[in-house]
Amino acid sequence: MLITRSPLRISLGGGGTDLPSYYRDHGGYVISAAIDKYVWVTLTRPFVPGIYLKYSKIENVDEIGQIEHPIVREALAMMGLTELQHEITTLADIPAGTGLGSSGSFTTALLKALYSFERRLLLPGDLARLACELEIDRLGRPVGKQDQYIAAYGGLQYIQFNPDGSVFVDPIVCEAATRGTLESSILLLYTGLTRSADPILAEQRDNMRGGHGRDGMRRMARLASELKTALVSNDLQACGEVLHESWMVKRSMASGVSNPQIDEWYERARANGALGGKISGAGGGGFLMLFAPPHAHGSICRALPELRPVPIRLEPQGSKIIYIEESARD
Repeated sequence: MLITRSPLRISLGGGGTDLPSYYRDHGGYVISAAIDKYVWVTLTRPFVPGIYLKYSKIENVDEIGQIEHPIVREALAMMGLTELQHEITTLADIPAGTGLGSSGSFTTALLKALYSFERRLLLPGDLARLACELEIDRLGRPVGKQDQYIAAYGGLQYIQFNPDGSVFVDPIVCEAATRGTLESSILLLYTGLTRSADPILAEQRDNMRGGHGRDGMRRMARLASELKTALVSNDLQACGEVLHESWMVKRSMASGVSNPQIDEWYERARANGALGGKISGAGGGGFLMLFAPPHAHGSICRALPELRPVPIRLEPQGSKIIYIEESARD
């Protein structure tokens, strides 16, 4: 038996500039942070041949092409396996469709498990690249690359997406006290709304063919750079202000990013001490992430009793094996 896990993430700045439709022309810049909520994959060799999957559904098939789960099907196909005797179980600390990058986390955890099971080494950069190839190239999903890279690397990262397709991952080095204050200033509130990010991301991609969409993305990239400077300079007041401006730009990028209810929640939070924030992921639901002094968190939660606070900490590690029993491969 082998168990892997990949962290979920919060995106702090530059979201959307990791889409190929933007970075291929201009380059993209994102600040992303892994958190201590995970997607888990358990892989073992069952007693009899076949592929056994346990997620929100149960599948039992004999051939890769018969698998309904698209990511599992493509992951096994990518590896070119001829001996099919795998039982794969997946679990997640937080449901999919909530904007915390669960698809990228699942893909990296699955590939980490499969490659480790076959005794093939995958460094974080290789893992992230393969996960992007699977989701973007093979499955044709209109997603960016930040989720796969932050899941593979973990930590608090400034990620640069270059026009030639290469990706640079630079850890943001700030004082321990700044990192601790940043961690304690983030308030994550579950809205109860789940949605698929694909339609919103597809609209963002289409809007980038026009001048307004491109201008918005350029501003998002610049704000990511400003946020990095604020973090390195230990200027957390500026962090809140940059996050607020980023949200104002992001909500204009596609019609599904926000809605009157989300806008009303955000304004209530701001009135009770939040300096900035955003809806998680592509938008439309999931988590309302706020940046506020810790002493204001109680007031914000009382002003938003319909939303559920979810405590988080930053996670320094990316995709990893957390348990292995060698006899499972004998």
